[in-house]
Amino acid sequence: MKHTQIGMSAAAGIVCLIVQNLSAAVVTFETVPLGPNSHWDGSDLSGTPGAPGFYGEVPYTQVKQIEGAGFRNTNTPLFGSWSGFAISNHTDTTTPGYGNQYSAITGIGAGGSANYAVGYYATYEETTNVTLASLTNLAGYGASITNTTYTALNMLNGGGGGKKFGGVTGNDADWLLLTISGYANGLATGTSVDFYLADYSPLGTSDDYIVTDWKYVDFTPLGTVDELRFSMTSSDVGKYGINTPTYFALDNLSIPEPSSIWFALSGLGLMIRRKR
Repeated sequence: MKHTQIGMSAAAGIVCLIVQNLSAAVVTFETVPLGPNSHWDGSDLSGTPGAPGFYGEVPYTQVKQIEGAGFRNTNTPLFGSWSGFAISNHTDTTTPGYGNQYSAITGIGAGGSANYAVGYYATYEETTNVTLASLTNLAGYGASITNTTYTALNMLNGGGGGKKFGGVTGNDADWLLLTISGYANGLATGTSVDFYLADYSPLGTSDDYIVTDWKYVDFTPLGTVDELRFSMTSSDVGKYGINTPTYFALDNLSIPEPSSIWFALSGLGLMIRRKR
């Protein structure tokens, strides 16, 4: 019995080492076929139709599987609207307004790639979610995130109901926050990661910023999860909610290779059986 316990302990230590050094599967979105300066937002109605709403609108919802992760999308053709995630390769970094909602402010994907995801957080639907194949420890993993052109220029200049961040004097303490929350088996884990897409210091303008390049966001604090839920809050809030356009761009989402996890766990089982 004593030898069995020592064997299991040693095997557990080895598998922990293996798990900590698993290769990452990086979701680049490059496998999604797009024409030049185009996007996918579920308007092909490839999702599953839901129950009609008050005005007879029918939402089409799906979790689009892309390179090992699922990206939730809802498209409502009657309203010409969508929420959740779209996939884009638009490059317009100068045109303000809703008509340019699919462009990252960088004009290109992270690391110079073409495709990236655009997230739109709708507070009335809360469908900006990413699902993983199984419960996954995200220690050492993360993603690149930046603003969309629509959101960045709105914060910089104001317009369309959105406030120019900093106000007339530039001293208003405005901010736009993206929060990534962890879920496991449909339940909140209580873990989250905050990333400011813009932050204007209340003490002046020297430290004010709007994110205009790709920034790596570490998901380690999320722990073991099988779903990421993205939400947004802002200092600019009106009668109907956030005035700032609630968009962000995401690329190069890294997660452990599922096959590597299975290999590691299978190896542990084999070692224990042999020791016995």
